Amino acid sequence: MTQLLAGDIGGTKTILRLVEVDAGAITSADKMKTLHEARYPSQEFPDLVPMVTRFLAAAAETGTTPAPQKACFAIAGPVVDNTSALTNLSWSLDANRLESELSIASVSLINDFVAVGYGVLGLDANDLHVLQAGKPDPEAPIAVIGAGTGLGQGFLTRSKERCQVFPSEGGHADFAPRSELEFQLLKYLLEKHDIRRISVERVVSGLGIVSIYQFLRDRHVAPEAPDVAQVVRTWESEIGKGDKSVDPAAAIAKSAAAGSDRLSAQTMNLFAEAYGAEAGNFALKLLPYGGLFLAGGIAAKNLPLLSSGGFLKAFHEKGRVSPVLEKVPVYIILNPQVGLIGAAIRAAQL
Repeated sequence: MTQLLAGDIGGTKTILRLVEVDAGAITSADKMKTLHEARYPSQEFPDLVPMVTRFLAAAAETGTTPAPQKACFAIAGPVVDNTSALTNLSWSLDANRLESELSIASVSLINDFVAVGYGVLGLDANDLHVLQAGKPDPEAPIAVIGAGTGLGQGFLTRSKERCQVFPSEGGHADFAPRSELEFQLLKYLLEKHDIRRISVERVVSGLGIVSIYQFLRDRHVAPEAPDVAQVVRTWESEIGKGDKSVDPAAAIAKSAAAGSDRLSAQTMNLFAEAYGAEAGNFALKLLPYGGLFLAGGIAAKNLPLLSSGGFLKAFHEKGRVSPVLEKVPVYIILNPQVGLIGAAIRAAQL
């Protein structure tokens, strides 16, 4: 048996999990036995090493003998040559240093969205919501797309021996309007930000939801609900002042789901269509008959919205090649720990 240490490191919290697996690669969560798991406030530690040290000591107190041979940490930020300077923490991580200071033979640092890519292989039917059954091909590529703080994209290839995840910067491709309303949105964002191009991430993300709301509000499409308006105004007043005290995207989505605010509902409908269109663009480039997986909290928290038709309608509207996308299985990931599962799968490959 082999012990693996998996971590999901964020600016606010870090989750660590010690698992035991049979020697060799693992491709599903049911082949991992969790020995210990804990969550820590990231800001309370000067570095990852003292956090892991405390974690392993706590694991020992449960009767486990912690001795991880391999470790993988998923990081909410860029990873270059197995090093990372975290965006929202003062930590500077280097895999070689971690191997030495933690006495772990192999340590890997990966981007959190790459971890999600590995993690989809460890999910079962209860972790997924099926948007389109399609015709799965186990030998075909798998695509992962996730709207959240930004718009993550990546893809996987599989063989009998292992899987490999490839990152992508597709979220920074150009936003492609499909209607007069979306062309007006594009013009609005260009003028608002005084820039020459708009990436799809500026529309299909949490910030994109707010941008769409502001666009429809300023065009007086519908009156604002007072509670949502207050949240958005507070957020606007805090721009450039550090951490925000409110989450306007969540407030807009909640109001839309409650059916209490027409402006929020139109915002979320336009967002869902833009999301579906970009997912379809991504699928055309990869033909991911192994499945296209929607990650991130926005999708999981808005199942009725994405299941109501607008997302898939936009996903399919690709002219004469539309039938190509009917065979692509499309899933929403429901398991919030998919990144942690992916970190463990990647650790096993080291």
